[in-house]
Amino acid sequence: MRIELEKRPAHSALFSMLSPFIALGLTIIAGAILFTALGKNPFDALYSFFIEPLTELWSLHELLIKAAPLILIAVGLSVCFRSNNWNIGAEGQFIMGGVVGSIVPIYFHEWNSFVVLPLMLIMGMIGGALYAGIPALLKTRFNTNEILSSLMLVYVAELFLDWLVRGPWRNPEGFNFPESRSFNDSAVLPELFPASGGANLGIVFALIATLLTWFMMRHMLKGFEVSVLGQSARAGRFAGFSSTKMIFFAFLFSGALAGLAGISEVSGAIGRLQPDISPAYGFTAIIVAFLGRLNPLGIFAAGIILALTYLGGEAAQISIGLPDKVARVFQGFLLFFVLACDTLIHYRVRLVTAIKARTEGEGAS
Repeated sequence: MRIELEKRPAHSALFSMLSPFIALGLTIIAGAILFTALGKNPFDALYSFFIEPLTELWSLHELLIKAAPLILIAVGLSVCFRSNNWNIGAEGQFIMGGVVGSIVPIYFHEWNSFVVLPLMLIMGMIGGALYAGIPALLKTRFNTNEILSSLMLVYVAELFLDWLVRGPWRNPEGFNFPESRSFNDSAVLPELFPASGGANLGIVFALIATLLTWFMMRHMLKGFEVSVLGQSARAGRFAGFSSTKMIFFAFLFSGALAGLAGISEVSGAIGRLQPDISPAYGFTAIIVAFLGRLNPLGIFAAGIILALTYLGGEAAQISIGLPDKVARVFQGFLLFFVLACDTLIHYRVRLVTAIKARTEGEGAS
């Protein structure tokens, strides 16, 4: 006896559209059960997660700061996933973008010029793209599973960053703390509204990336190529598209946006390199991509929602004393229900007994 998933010959377009909202509703229900089990009032906890971060101007700025890297990374991942390339290592590409983009302000810390910041952003994108190119090369040359290779490279990047800030890049005037020099003013991402809060240009980069990627996927040949090869590599080859070139394009594109998110975070929200520059943005962005239906416009909205869970988790710690890991569990619920809803909408669960399997096998022969 075994359980199989049988693709439905036709599925409801309405349920496909409503799937993210159903998943969000189920997440709220599961979260309420979790909060109750922890001995907390579920209404107070949900208020802390989704409403409290929207009640103060400074928290709205924080919301934009946290949403920007999630959106940038998720938009890049959507191209990978739609082309059937599973880049799970955006967290590592985010880190390497921050590292490579920080070379200029660390080695030339006295250089004040208007070209410093653009150079940092470009180098951050190159760093993220080159790091994403490693699993692409391994997949095309050795047929290595890109899920494993991209994921393992995350931990390499984390350890490399930790070694840098504790070793060669440690601030000589930092009293032995594991961090680099603070960036000078020309290397810091400008704030959008200096008088009212700290939201910086990162959210503008996210908006631009969203619109350009949406235009590419909707109106350009490259977007059509991504969709065709993602749905059927064989059909793509008949159309003259190269699967190898698409693997490199998807990974480099995704890595570049993750690298841009990384250097934007370092130069904007942090202002220096330190051992931990990301609260798992690269992994949370996977949830953002699927919650947004792999559509750049949907991803922009989903990025705001997931950013709320970061701020809500911090607010819940202060206001009602929830553990700091609850936000991660809440995000995990959301990914589980998104994937579960999509699976049950597109597939039918079927219980196959040994007799039935033998009968089907005889019928097929």
